[in-house]
Amino acid sequence: MKYQFPENFWWGSAASGPQTEGAADVDGRKPSIWDYWYEIEPGRFFNGVGPKNTSNFYYQYKEDIALMKETGHNSFRTSIQWSRLIPDGIGEVNPKAVEFYNNVIDEMLKQGVEPFMNLYHFDMPLSMQEKGGFESREVIEAYVTFAETCFKLFGDRVKYWFTFNEPIVPVEAGYLYDMHYPNVVDFKRAAQVAFGTTLAHAKAVKAYHALNLDGKIGIILNLTPSYPRSQNPADLRAAHIADLFFNRSFLDPVTRGEFPSDLVEILRERDFLPNYEPEDLEIIKENTVDILGVNYYQPRRVKAKENMPHPDAPFMPEHLFDNYEMPFRKMNPYRGWEIYEQAIYDIAINLRDNYGNIPFFISENGMGVEGEERYRNSDGFIEDTYRIEFIESHLKWLHKAIAEGANCHGYHLWTFMDCWSWANAYKNRYGFVEVNLDENYKRTVKASGKWFKTLTSQNGF
Repeated sequence: MKYQFPENFWWGSAASGPQTEGAADVDGRKPSIWDYWYEIEPGRFFNGVGPKNTSNFYYQYKEDIALMKETGHNSFRTSIQWSRLIPDGIGEVNPKAVEFYNNVIDEMLKQGVEPFMNLYHFDMPLSMQEKGGFESREVIEAYVTFAETCFKLFGDRVKYWFTFNEPIVPVEAGYLYDMHYPNVVDFKRAAQVAFGTTLAHAKAVKAYHALNLDGKIGIILNLTPSYPRSQNPADLRAAHIADLFFNRSFLDPVTRGEFPSDLVEILRERDFLPNYEPEDLEIIKENTVDILGVNYYQPRRVKAKENMPHPDAPFMPEHLFDNYEMPFRKMNPYRGWEIYEQAIYDIAINLRDNYGNIPFFISENGMGVEGEERYRNSDGFIEDTYRIEFIESHLKWLHKAIAEGANCHGYHLWTFMDCWSWANAYKNRYGFVEVNLDENYKRTVKASGKWFKTLTSQNGF
């Protein structure tokens, strides 16, 4: 069967500034929480590899953008690092950073690659974290100033803006599960950070629309459909609660302008509601997104609780449901994630039916594989046929959703080239392009990158 995609479909990939640029202490950039955490606890990082050099995009961006064109990209998302553009979080703009981002944007446009620009990819400037991160009003306002600065500097050429990538991740990882700095385990503070992030997002949307620029603004959410173990009412309720916490906590306010009432009720019962001003809710209500980016990697499978949590344990969302391991599930063993392609269809149909068929695109999807060099062929490039199969099998389900009226405008793989990741350094490789750290960051297009060129030139497969 031939899978043809709509005209002007966005084909490309996604990355982030902190994971690719490197040059962490160069040209006026100041530390983010990652630089600081690595400095104080290097043992928390895989193989002790920190965020300093990553993939060297700061120096090799011209070569990389040429490779984007060569691999058939018509669009690419990255992020502007707050700690590079406004090194103190507030105050002076760094001219070296303006020059770098201008060069990147101009080079992309020259090569026919539409820049999609995200403003926050887990990379809180250290100076802002010291003021309380998104628990702090001052930091929320500083973020809005940063966003507005970006719109004014680059908004004449960048037509697609995103306020946050996966805003729930800093909430979960930084304030609940002790996976990211600041390693707080406190549900009430997590709820405050989530609210502060939502407010910062809405204020940035408002600022963007006030400038009357010719473009669209949205947010990137990682949506993980919650599937119940069975149709038993207790399992269905567990799946509903997981969906409230991990999907609808951000999806509803950014698209509908309000928080789900069931979620508010759960928080109110336990005295976890964040502090806010009445006008905050008005700002969130009135400033919804133009477009939604959807990151999809894996489903969430849940069942009703089997044992009650200890009464003195800090509250977690999992106190209300249990995770469920479905028998015979298909796995990516390197990441420990289930591969379930149909979920991409389920997400699209949910957006169609319950969220006004909002325009969206798949902003990340991909598979990380450890030890990819064992697939190197005699021509010297990596034969990652597993990645091609992974993409194709997801695109088939996405194609079905589009055929049934879902308003999907594109597909971006995570990621363009192998990059550093927050906890795994370079253990799992995700890119269309191999980055050889031992050979001066040498770039080599993998089989998937060559295949992607064919896919995008035919707008289907």
